[in-house]
Amino acid sequence: MASPVAMEDIRKRLERSRGKTLWIVGGRISFDARTAVHANIAIRNGLILGIADRSGPGANYSSAETEALDLSGHLILPGLINAHDHLEFNLFPRLGNGPYPNYEEWAEAIYKPDQSPLAEHVAVPEGVRLWWGGLKNLLAGVTTVCHHNPYVASIFDSDFPVRVVKRFAWSHSLAFGKEIPSAFSSVDSHVPFIIHLCEGTDEKSAEEIFVLRGLGALDRRTVIVHGVGLGAAGHELVEGSGAAIIWCPTSNIFTLGQTLDAQTIMACRRMALGSDSALTAQGDLLDEIAFANHRHGITPERIYSLVTDGAADVLRLRSGEGMLRPGARADLIAFKDTGGSPADALVHAGISRVELVILGGQPTLFSPEMTKRWPDEFRASMESTRVGGVERFVRAPVRWLMEETRKHLGDRFCLAGKEICS
Repeated sequence: MASPVAMEDIRKRLERSRGKTLWIVGGRISFDARTAVHANIAIRNGLILGIADRSGPGANYSSAETEALDLSGHLILPGLINAHDHLEFNLFPRLGNGPYPNYEEWAEAIYKPDQSPLAEHVAVPEGVRLWWGGLKNLLAGVTTVCHHNPYVASIFDSDFPVRVVKRFAWSHSLAFGKEIPSAFSSVDSHVPFIIHLCEGTDEKSAEEIFVLRGLGALDRRTVIVHGVGLGAAGHELVEGSGAAIIWCPTSNIFTLGQTLDAQTIMACRRMALGSDSALTAQGDLLDEIAFANHRHGITPERIYSLVTDGAADVLRLRSGEGMLRPGARADLIAFKDTGGSPADALVHAGISRVELVILGGQPTLFSPEMTKRWPDEFRASMESTRVGGVERFVRAPVRWLMEETRKHLGDRFCLAGKEICS
């Protein structure tokens, strides 16, 4: 769990700003993958109150109940949605020497809990590891993440740096899950059921989609993580049922030696992108985005949807996540504006490009330059960290996390493959 003293201090400071209207002015606002216009955004009580032309009603924002943030020279996008992660495994190194024919053989090969590196990483308290997983996502501009494991309310409901999806049912997989039919039937028609499926390249993996159908657990609620082993008939079954797929390309390449092809990615009606954890993946969600575009040839526009509105549809998010519009949750990120489209900016972004993250109307990440633009109460709630050589100020008890982690991993350790420094 987080340091209670540190988080209580953060909470008190942020309470002072509640009830005020925050105007974000001067930036270019993303409306979709190709469209961004100069406009002002009004935020109040965690929601986007309105978006106004710079010459319109937003021009007068100086009062005791109003704060103004000048984001001139920045491109503002909706906070990203990471549809699949295992938050507690992001301090780990990649494990395995694939490719393997399926996830069961990978798991058998790497599961040596009494040996290094598993032994010392598992010794880090789970709450500490979950926090690091949250920070991995925050640094990549993620504001909403789906954690494929039990929801830990004591961690996720207490000033966690990203929003963790709570409203879904899940089973790990056909091999490692339990009571799949009852887990599936426990949700109504508006709640997703998420399961690792067809995570392999062998015949057994290809058959899993038909096994799931036989269990009565395949319809529009179903969300398949990976789906690499789906053949033509399997894809037809997925499309016909209205089910969705979460694609985790670098994890697939590392463990299985292949992933879904570009034609499938472009054609699938309901799809989202996930980072998976550091056990198998190359890095964070921005690394997955770069791989999808630069190595796999997926268009910037398609990728933009996979981490914004398309991901919100797959996860059945209902509060405006993945878009900037009045009434939506005020989750947004800012990059330095180079004049391109939102989609083009996204596929060329790494953590060094993420200048600002706002979650529910409250800043959770600043670049060093961005700290100069915010009032003292916001700056004082941040702690500095350096990951992969990139310094950021984050709303998290970084010093405490470093102390707790060093007890087990020593002075040098990595977050999703990037070295961490306090």
